[in-house]
Amino acid sequence: MASKWNYLPHSTDEQPLETELALRYANCRPISELLAQRGIFSLEEADKFFHPSLKDMHDPFLMPDMDKAVDRLNKAMGLKEKILVYGDYDVDGTTAVALVYKYLQNFYSNIDFYIPTRYDEGYGISTRCIDEAAQDGVKLIIILDCGIKAIDEIKYAKTKGIDFIICDHHVPDDELPPAVAILNPKLENNTYPCPHLSGCGVGYKFMQAFNISNGISNTTLEDMLDLVAVSIAADIVPMVDENRIMTYHGLKRLNTNPNMGLRAIIKICQLTGKEITISDVIFKIGPRINASGRMQCGRDAVELLVARDISDAYDKAKDIDQYNKDRKELDKRITEEANAILEARGERDSDKKSIVIYNKDWHKGIIGIVASRLTELYYKPSVVLTLTNGLATGSSRSVQGFDIYSAVDASRELLENFGGHTYAVGLSLKEENIPEFTRRFEEYVAANIQPNQLRPQIDIDAELTFADITPEFVSLLRRFNPFGPGNNKPIFCTRGVIDFGTSKLVGRQLEHIKLELVDDSSGKVMNGIAFNMAEHFEHIHNRKPFDICYSIEENKHQNATSVIQLLVKEIRVAKD
Repeated sequence: MASKWNYLPHSTDEQPLETELALRYANCRPISELLAQRGIFSLEEADKFFHPSLKDMHDPFLMPDMDKAVDRLNKAMGLKEKILVYGDYDVDGTTAVALVYKYLQNFYSNIDFYIPTRYDEGYGISTRCIDEAAQDGVKLIIILDCGIKAIDEIKYAKTKGIDFIICDHHVPDDELPPAVAILNPKLENNTYPCPHLSGCGVGYKFMQAFNISNGISNTTLEDMLDLVAVSIAADIVPMVDENRIMTYHGLKRLNTNPNMGLRAIIKICQLTGKEITISDVIFKIGPRINASGRMQCGRDAVELLVARDISDAYDKAKDIDQYNKDRKELDKRITEEANAILEARGERDSDKKSIVIYNKDWHKGIIGIVASRLTELYYKPSVVLTLTNGLATGSSRSVQGFDIYSAVDASRELLENFGGHTYAVGLSLKEENIPEFTRRFEEYVAANIQPNQLRPQIDIDAELTFADITPEFVSLLRRFNPFGPGNNKPIFCTRGVIDFGTSKLVGRQLEHIKLELVDDSSGKVMNGIAFNMAEHFEHIHNRKPFDICYSIEENKHQNATSVIQLLVKEIRVAKD
């Protein structure tokens, strides 16, 4: 499906652009516009953006209940109570548990951690864990990346003499659990300046507040920002404000002296000696950590991330790498099965605005990935369900700009449980409710989704000529890192490019095009790669002009010269 190209408007604040920023970046015309698109209009703001500083982190006590959380933690440590650190089995949850558990171990030994199994216990707090914790003498549970809807479970824990501190970032309901403290920047009464922290980010702020209350330096805690960076990238939270600061410094740590477990994964991914980027975290490091919870148990991931011996960490990383290989095979098979069902249903040409698909035999750990694949393929909000412990359990994913949490929430009386974000929601319901849920979900989506949200969109930040792509421009562009929602990697467009005469098909099935292109702005030859666009090769080979939109990539090893390459997002051929 061809995308709509949206050319982002230039800033309406012309005066600052014509003065400070435009003068500073006069030799790199688009830079001031890229900054303005991010709400940056002064040299002072630009310097802060280009030099993210830990000094600009917010006071953790601005978060409601932070004082209560710190007081309860200090009390537990003073009374030598048994503490349990509990978290979700995905990347955000396991990195959060690893960070809080490992950090508190520096000061306290009567502490353990717990990750529920996806298949026996499911998402969130399990009564089984509460019973086991009570038998083990646990008096305080710090729960990370889940718990905001666990009203009944926390009420039950109170009857067992167990207190809870909730560190979550998922959307809460009107009624909140009876925890000692709830740290969640999405609470209705939130006064915290950065509302889009990851679950691990909330845990980090909790540990910051613990340090302040006890007069402890943040130096050791800051050494753990690599874990926070992995959580932010993998959970795809906005890359703005504190998230960008923590990711910036976390990536530095990943590239110099990473956590022992992350170092082992980096070696498994063959990234040792290369500059590790957000893309590496999203596509290589994150999926391996996630595979542990998808295929076996997320506890394996935490054990890796808190490992103190490199050989032990490497052995665990190899196990997790095998989980990821198994996950890929299942992912491919189930996606093919789902696509075949939808093709048979005529989904591609259907007027329906959503997808709900159920197969009781599909692997629960894979359905979130399959939902993402179907959303990308059909460009519709998608729900994929399977049968787990007598309930239809599933994951949903959305298209750009559509709030799928609200769509699922509209059918809450049909659901046993649900929770998540604007673009991804987990849910469970009785099998007999699937047809009615499907009907209501489609009804809500059809009534609320905008026509432009049912077609892929590419937001183009600026139109360039190849003459604009100078070493100075690329150097400045590099400083926009780290990229993510709210600070997406800039996409550019160049019109009327032609083949230099040396572009060629590459790939096992000759499905990709290795491009060498020129435009009429200079004699510069630009290298590029266009994945899965071989259908355009004849036009390109005949040296006919075409338009491209692309990001600018640098292929670079540490301490080596970088090579500039255009990663082509789409090719637009003029119709004869």
